[in-house]
Amino acid sequence: MITIKNIKIGNGNPIVLIAGPCVVENETITMNTANEIKKITSELKIPFIFKSSYKKANRTSINSFTGLEYSEAVRILKKVKNEFDLPLLTDVHTEKEAELAAEFADVIQIPAFLSRQTDLLIAAGKTGKVINVKKGQFLAPDDMIHVITKIESTGNKNILLTERGTTFGYHDLVVDMRSLEIMKSFGFPVIMDATHSVQMPSKGEKTGGQPEFIPVLARAATAVGIDGLFLEVHPNPSNALSDAASQLPLNKLFDLLVVIINIDKLIKNAK
Repeated sequence: MITIKNIKIGNGNPIVLIAGPCVVENETITMNTANEIKKITSELKIPFIFKSSYKKANRTSINSFTGLEYSEAVRILKKVKNEFDLPLLTDVHTEKEAELAAEFADVIQIPAFLSRQTDLLIAAGKTGKVINVKKGQFLAPDDMIHVITKIESTGNKNILLTERGTTFGYHDLVVDMRSLEIMKSFGFPVIMDATHSVQMPSKGEKTGGQPEFIPVLARAATAVGIDGLFLEVHPNPSNALSDAASQLPLNKLFDLLVVIINIDKLIKNAK
């Protein structure tokens, strides 16, 4: 079990939501989205960790939006954390970024494409923060034991493992639900990223997606018995500056979470 502030993840505790816009686009969207998600999760009594990236280093095209200026993006994230009293998760891409993010983030996330980067994993582990590692699209779930070993070599055992789909031919991903159970066997909380898993990578100059399947994957993974659900949520996904084809519309979050909570209770009460 991992504890983040007053939130307990794993060991049969209620499912935790990790959610927010893909990237910090501006203060208004970030603050309003955080506020609305907090209202929803407070009403439904579901633990909530806010997620947004201050930078998106892995983009399809040179013309794609990668983020605001660093200090401005971090200022906005700190404002979300302080004004709404929320734990904060954000990505890092380099060893130096891991050190910087540790100053304000509660959870440091390793992007899927960097999940084998030994120096980055060790640098993140040394911060002592909770580390969420996205399983690479190119990795089998049992390969995540090597990721765990690298982080644990620093003495840090605060690790979350996230499924986000596996490369299936060209321009497509597939989710093998066995992956969730295999990663659970390592003894760390397992998260399902139901938004990146519906992506259709590198379709032209932008990554495509099939967002209609976000609820399907979220419900299925919850039925497996996951510890947390990761959702990128945006008030108007079609106009989002990043991952426009794979974010959940904010106005659909409440109804999805009602179903998720009911499935989670059914599964965990049956064990």
